[in-house]
Amino acid sequence: MDMTGQWFFWALLSAFFAALTALFAKAGVQGVHPDLAAFIRTAVVVMVLGAFVWKSGAWTDPRLIPPRTWSFLLLSALATGASWICYFRALQSGDASAVSAVDRSSLALVALLAVLFLGERPSPRDWLGIALVTAGAALMAFKR
Repeated sequence: MDMTGQWFFWALLSAFFAALTALFAKAGVQGVHPDLAAFIRTAVVVMVLGAFVWKSGAWTDPRLIPPRTWSFLLLSALATGASWICYFRALQSGDASAVSAVDRSSLALVALLAVLFLGERPSPRDWLGIALVTAGAALMAFKR
């Protein structure tokens, strides 16, 4: 599999680990303030990723990273932090399956923002899939 075809493999692994994340976070957020739980998770992620980057030889001098790249990485980090805080707060009182379904409805927002800001052009079939995921999230979010 070449690098252009590996995205699907990595995306599937991401989905698998995201599912585990929801289950473990739901169990772990009980009896702990959700912000503290998100902080602990973040600290562990930083340590594990730091070791991974170092061990893989991917570490380079951060001063060599272009300012534009730094800006977008910092914005991404802020968005991730905000997402995790909201996610843990939702998990504390909501069902993991419903919280995750609504969280994954970000797919529709990503598609719209990618069209507006990245120039991506999803096909009609892609839009149908996005609509189905969004509809599924809505069904999961509302109690019967």
